[in-house]
Amino acid sequence: MNTTRLGRASLRAVTPTIPSRGVQSKAPRPKKPTTKPPPTRKQFNPELKRFQERFEAKEAQSKPNGGIPPRVLTFLGISALTISTYCGYLYASYQRQVSKGQALDLPTDVSDRYNTTAPTFDADVELSEKAMRLGSKRADLVRMARGDVLEVSCGTGRNLEYYDLGERRGLDSTDRLGVIGCRSLTFVDLSPQMVAITKEKFEALRPDFKRVAFRAQDAGSVSVELKGLRGSTGSKEGEYYDTIVQTMGLCSMPDPVGTLRHLGEITEPKRGRILLLEHGRSHYDWLNRILDNLAPTHADRHGCWWNRDIGAIVRESGLEIVEEKRWHLGTTWRYVLKPRQN
Repeated sequence: MNTTRLGRASLRAVTPTIPSRGVQSKAPRPKKPTTKPPPTRKQFNPELKRFQERFEAKEAQSKPNGGIPPRVLTFLGISALTISTYCGYLYASYQRQVSKGQALDLPTDVSDRYNTTAPTFDADVELSEKAMRLGSKRADLVRMARGDVLEVSCGTGRNLEYYDLGERRGLDSTDRLGVIGCRSLTFVDLSPQMVAITKEKFEALRPDFKRVAFRAQDAGSVSVELKGLRGSTGSKEGEYYDTIVQTMGLCSMPDPVGTLRHLGEITEPKRGRILLLEHGRSHYDWLNRILDNLAPTHADRHGCWWNRDIGAIVRESGLEIVEEKRWHLGTTWRYVLKPRQN
């Protein structure tokens, strides 16, 4: 009996107590450690830091700034600075030219300037005429010339290549059957130097055409001299020209109204035409003010009053207007005129 109890006691001692389901065990549970191990300190790597800084800088450059890439912003900034600087330069130059013009005391007739500018005239106007496409406008006008043709203020012969030489029957500019082409050509300019350049150009361009004359003469007093130019056509000599051409000439004449009146007197009354391509005042007052302010210095340098009212000159001349066109803000004028029938 005692032995049995001792055995049972020994068995309890070695057998762990298992709590029953739903019964809380009184044995204390082991507590979890509350302290965390200290974090491992990272070693400082300067190379890695520099790499990160370069990477972050590159990322910042690649990201758009308000939708516009930095390179575009830089380009726009430089462009704006350049344009503003150039506009400032133009304004300063404009003010200098205005001040200089106010101090000038010029005569109305400044055509003597062409004697000195003749050698460089073509080079001086080439760029501006190309930009304004004046070559095509010259061609459209001059190709209308027919019969015995007089070109006044011929300058350095900038119209030579557009003449249709050789009189014949065909369709004219109005698609009517008639005489087309030039029977003869007479070139007149007040500057002997410019007439010489025109003659040299023409002889190199059309050496086979012999019915041509060159005269240094004032357009306001030019006479009809066709002897030896018409050939055996049966036409009456010494009376009228069939076509008179003038391009960019009214600006340099001391009496443009009187000159046009005289040209109307030597133009064939029925079918004769006066063809004009001129430059002068604009449609717009702001541009006219600029032309007026710079007119004295421009006339002193180039012999040209570029602020003349071409329309008023034509109306005062008494010639009849067949056609009128304007381009370039109204500063380029084209006229087809004829003598007014009484």
